[in-house]
Amino acid sequence: MVTIKDIAKLANVSHTTVSRALNDSPFIKEDTKKRILEIASQLNYTPNYNAKNLVLQKSHTIGLFFTSVTEGTSSSFFIDTIKGVYAVIEDNYNLIVRGIDSLKDFSSINPQRYDGIILMSQSDKDNALIYHALERKIPIVVLNRQIGEEKLINIVSDNKKGAYDATQYFIKHGHRHIAIIEGKEGFRSTQERKEGYLEALLKSNIPIRGEYILKGDYTIRSGYLAMQKLLSLSQRPTAVFCSNDDMAIGAMNAVFGSGLSVPDDVSIIGFDDIDLAKYTFPSLTTIKRPVELISIKGTKKLLSLIKNPEKKGETIYVPTQLVERNSVKKMNV
Repeated sequence: MVTIKDIAKLANVSHTTVSRALNDSPFIKEDTKKRILEIASQLNYTPNYNAKNLVLQKSHTIGLFFTSVTEGTSSSFFIDTIKGVYAVIEDNYNLIVRGIDSLKDFSSINPQRYDGIILMSQSDKDNALIYHALERKIPIVVLNRQIGEEKLINIVSDNKKGAYDATQYFIKHGHRHIAIIEGKEGFRSTQERKEGYLEALLKSNIPIRGEYILKGDYTIRSGYLAMQKLLSLSQRPTAVFCSNDDMAIGAMNAVFGSGLSVPDDVSIIGFDDIDLAKYTFPSLTTIKRPVELISIKGTKKLLSLIKNPEKKGETIYVPTQLVERNSVKKMNV
C-alpha cells in the first residue's frame, strides 16, 4: 500500500510536507502542493484513516468559495455571507474562504480536504467548480445564482423581480427619466437586475435611452463615476437605480459633490439593504436581499447533506423586499 513516505521520496520532500499538502495547509507553496497531489493521484494514494499522524476521515473543514474575493464582491456582501455561515457552523468546522479566480486548478479540492463546499456563485464560470465537486462526490450547496442541475441544492433570491420592483417604485412616484448603473460585467446578478429594470420600463411604455444605461462594477467608486456621467447629460435623469448599495452610496456622493441634492434633484434606489443604507443621509431606499439569511439557510442545508449524501436536490427561493426610506422624491405629475 502506498504511504506518505513513498510520496515524500518521489517528491523529494519530507513526509511532514506531504502531510501538510494533503491537508491543504496554507504554509505549503502552491506549486509544491500541486506536485505532491499529482504524485498522490498517480499512485492512487488512499489515506489510512486508522494510522497515527495521517489524514483523518473527516477534515472538519468547509470551503466557502466566491467567484472572486477581490473583483466585484463588495465588502458588505462578503461579510454578510461569512456571518451567515459562521452563525451555523460555530466551532464545529474550520472555514476556508477562497476566490475561484485565485485557483490555478481544482487539484486541491477533494473529499479529503473538504467535508463540504458552499459556493456563493456570481458567474457562469463557476460551473467548472460545481461539476468538479459533483464528480468527486463532495457535498456542495450553491447560493445566489440559479443552476439548472437537479442534483444540486440551490438557494437564490430573485434579482430580476427586485430590480423590477425598484424601477416600478420610481414610475409610481412619477419618474419617467430613469437611469441604471449596472453591476460587474459577466456577473449573473448584473444581467438579471438590468432585465428587471428594462422590463419595468417596457411595461410602462417608457422609452429606453442608451445614455441612461451605464456600467459599474459594484464598487462605491464606480457608482460615483457613473453618476458624474449621468449628471453631465443635457437631460439628466430624475431617478437612478443602482445595482447595489455600494454604488448607490457612491452615486449619492457624486450628486452632493455637484451641488445637487438627493432626492430633490436626483432620486436613488440601491440593492441589497446593507447596514449602512439606513444611516446615509438621506437614508437609502433599497431592495433588501437577505444575504446573511441565504447563507444561513445554505449552511444548514450543507450540514444536512454531509450527514445524508443521498439527499435530493432542491431550489429554495428567498424573496427580495423593497425597503422604503428617504432617497426617492414624489414627482408632481
